[in-house]
Amino acid sequence: MCGICAFFRQPDVQEFKAHGLELSKRIRHRGPDWSGNTIMNSTILLHERLCIVGVDSGAQPITNQDETIALAVNGEIYNHRLLRKDFSDYPFKTHSDCEPIIPLYQKYDIDAPKHLDGMFAFVLYDAKKDRVIAARDPIGITTLYMGRSKKNPETRAFASELKCLVDDCDDIVAFPPGHVYDSETDKTTRYFEPTWWDENKIASNPIDYTLIRETLEKSVRKRLMSEVPYGVLLSGGLDSSLIAAIAARETSKALPENPVNHDLAGIDESGKLVNTSGSRLHSFAVGLPGAPDLKAAKKVAEYIGTIHHEHTFTLQEGLDALKDVIWHLETFDVTTIRASTPMYLLSRKIKAQGVKMVLSGEGSDEVFGGYLYFGAAPSPADFHTECVKRVKNLHYADCLRANKSTMAWGLEARVPFLDKEFLEVCLNIDPKEKVITKERIEKYILRKAFDTKEDPYLPDEILWRQKEQFSDGVGYSWIDGLKDAAEATISDEQFKIHKPEWGTDIPTTKEAYWYRCMFDDLFPQPAAATTVMRWIPKADWGCAEDPSGRYVQSHEAHVDN
Repeated sequence: MCGICAFFRQPDVQEFKAHGLELSKRIRHRGPDWSGNTIMNSTILLHERLCIVGVDSGAQPITNQDETIALAVNGEIYNHRLLRKDFSDYPFKTHSDCEPIIPLYQKYDIDAPKHLDGMFAFVLYDAKKDRVIAARDPIGITTLYMGRSKKNPETRAFASELKCLVDDCDDIVAFPPGHVYDSETDKTTRYFEPTWWDENKIASNPIDYTLIRETLEKSVRKRLMSEVPYGVLLSGGLDSSLIAAIAARETSKALPENPVNHDLAGIDESGKLVNTSGSRLHSFAVGLPGAPDLKAAKKVAEYIGTIHHEHTFTLQEGLDALKDVIWHLETFDVTTIRASTPMYLLSRKIKAQGVKMVLSGEGSDEVFGGYLYFGAAPSPADFHTECVKRVKNLHYADCLRANKSTMAWGLEARVPFLDKEFLEVCLNIDPKEKVITKERIEKYILRKAFDTKEDPYLPDEILWRQKEQFSDGVGYSWIDGLKDAAEATISDEQFKIHKPEWGTDIPTTKEAYWYRCMFDDLFPQPAAATTVMRWIPKADWGCAEDPSGRYVQSHEAHVDN
């Protein structure tokens, strides 16, 4: 992961460069290892680098042999080794996993993103054609924004974070996942077309537990591609524990000291993983003292044999960080802020311990209907439709949280549950296999897929542990403390004041009002309506407005509104 910023057809680009460098500096937290920029014609690409793959030679922007194409990428391309073989005649300049995007563009034009397996946002400039194309990964794991200016109507701006565009753009949107922009048509079109995309087409494939297990194992394996120390975020819940268990197995297999082949980035010539951390897997947990997640994570770590690091924070430390969290997240969504703050604090600790990449468990709840409110789904068809909708909106919520909370400290998070192949398998399963019943706990089929008695991945009390949303699991007093702080900060009189620019999107709680006011202090209004979506459970299923899992009747620690 890195930070990118680009201005296409920018008037007086040489004079603009100094300003562009200042804008790029705003996202240097995403790429603290090096900075680069390239100007071609009236276009400037800027890059802030976090070195994970191709450490010794992967500086960006990357150019082709005759310096007519420039590329700035934020992300990881997991199939870059295979792509290099496909383009064996191309004169690669670096060991970067991102460089194959250039020959892909030369061969497939705007269809190039279809051939990538990874998480990415990129801007490519073709000087001969004075053309820019930009693309974002299928689910939006990697953040990207696009802006336009009334002052310079031909200019198109792109950046990893909103804060790079707010000074120069009147119209800013979150770049849609799975899409590619082409300046020749000035249109953004969808390139990602999986079989499950239409939420009204109800899946019907029979359950295959072995396929679920093996596809997730493959997804984790490819995401261990690295030339730097890595670890795993471990909450002690099902999702992160499964990812940790698989990663621990794969890391242990790779413990023999093999030299890293930099062309293959952590994969040896036989296709096996090379352990670049040089030790057992490191796991990291965070919570208030005595939090449910900390206890569960410790059990998992002991069971799977990771080198475990437990970090705690106080309520006051979390409250003190809120405005910084909103600055980095660029959202006022209650659920995202609640969950991001502990993740933000933990990421700083992890980076200080010398780790630059972690695996994380985002996406499973959307794929399998794991949130407790899914138990109120009227039918399997409704259950499936909601799953697909949640996956398609992840870039506004959990993907944004995982990306920006970690990248605030130059730490990269990878999410195996959102692998393209894994989604293709699991979103095509008949939803009657996923629905929550008295006999079947949430995410039953995922648990069952890894319930291998002869070679267990996890202890039963973890494998079958009830869902805790991350903001609950770090300690129930975290959410209660946020509500109390909001109540003390926002008076009843202030809460009645609604800003005209909010339109119909009026905060309904003091906590939401507090976050919205902090966001407004940091970012101009036009960006709010087009880049932020609030995460709320389905009211028409009888769900409580508060997104905490404790407000669901089936939760063991249920509380009333």
